[in-house]
Amino acid sequence: QVQLVESGGGLVQPGGSLRLSCAASGSTFSVNAMAWYRQAPGKERELVAAVTNGGGTNYLDSVKGRFTISRDNARNRVYLQMNSLKPEDTAVYYCKAVCRTSYTSAYQDYWGQGTQVTVSS
Repeated sequence: QVQLVESGGGLVQPGGSLRLSCAASGSTFSVNAMAWYRQAPGKERELVAAVTNGGGTNYLDSVKGRFTISRDNARNRVYLQMNSLKPEDTAVYYCKAVCRTSYTSAYQDYWGQGTQVTVSS
């Protein structure tokens, strides 16, 4: 099994910054893409940013230029640096990793438990 643990959420004022971290552990034989999603109350979960194991990235249009995703392949960690935060960024943020647990297993999606980010004055 693979476990993902997020940290770094909290309450921040508009215009402030937060850095989210996510660590994958357990049977992480191979980790492919890693990503951050978010879900606001009453809304569907949406992809915020993703990064491949080769370093390729993509972002939700509304966070481009404000958020930066990065990863540490050696430690199976992914980060989300969030700057110039807005009230509409308020949501529960989830980490996802696409992993396989052995040479013969298929890649599967694994999710963290989520961390709350609240942007409010």
